[in-house]
Amino acid sequence: MSVILEAKDLRKEYPGKLALKSLNLRLAPGEVFCLLGQNGAGKSTTINLFLGFIEPTAGAAYINGLEVAANSLAIKKHLAYIPENVMLYPHLTGLENLALFSSLAGFRYREAELRVYLTEAGLPPEAVARRVGSYSKGMRQKVGIAIAVAKHAQVLLLDEPTSGLDPKASNEFSALLQQLSGQGTAVFMATHDLFRAKEVGTRVGIMREGELVDVRPTAALNANELEQLYLTYMQ
Repeated sequence: MSVILEAKDLRKEYPGKLALKSLNLRLAPGEVFCLLGQNGAGKSTTINLFLGFIEPTAGAAYINGLEVAANSLAIKKHLAYIPENVMLYPHLTGLENLALFSSLAGFRYREAELRVYLTEAGLPPEAVARRVGSYSKGMRQKVGIAIAVAKHAQVLLLDEPTSGLDPKASNEFSALLQQLSGQGTAVFMATHDLFRAKEVGTRVGIMREGELVDVRPTAALNANELEQLYLTYMQ
């Protein structure tokens, strides 16, 4: 199996707290891995380790074969990150934000190309030239997706991306993830949304107290079985 994201005995400790316990995980291109767990279970810690925002206590995280801790700048060209609240410049338009972030990744696009990326990510054409400060959360998420596509990210890391989205926006976001997966992008998503995890995930993992306690292919579970499995570990 080709591997684009990997954790090898990845561990993170803080004084008096074990945040992540010896995580071993491999993701292939086009795979959507949904990480479930309560607040404080270690989901965001895992994402921050893959992003290089924090250093592991032991073990290593890899993006496209590069050890994250030793290549914190080099890995950024391979991945994109969409947090719960996408950080964009509110005084710039969606078009200007996309131009800025894609240029930071080394890409220069004509305005017509930028517009295509934004509209293909589902942003209404009339919103492209509006300031992001007027956007809904779902619209900001779509700009985040456009940035990921424009920088040709091979890995997309998501932290609670559907939190606060209405059902329509959440459904549109799921469709975009499936589209990216079909194009070979590996998606790692931390979420509380069991329905979306079942809908878009190829595998789901359950994390409890810093430990990945179960991993299942979503095709082997229906929605009720996934909910019962999750609740079993949360007791």
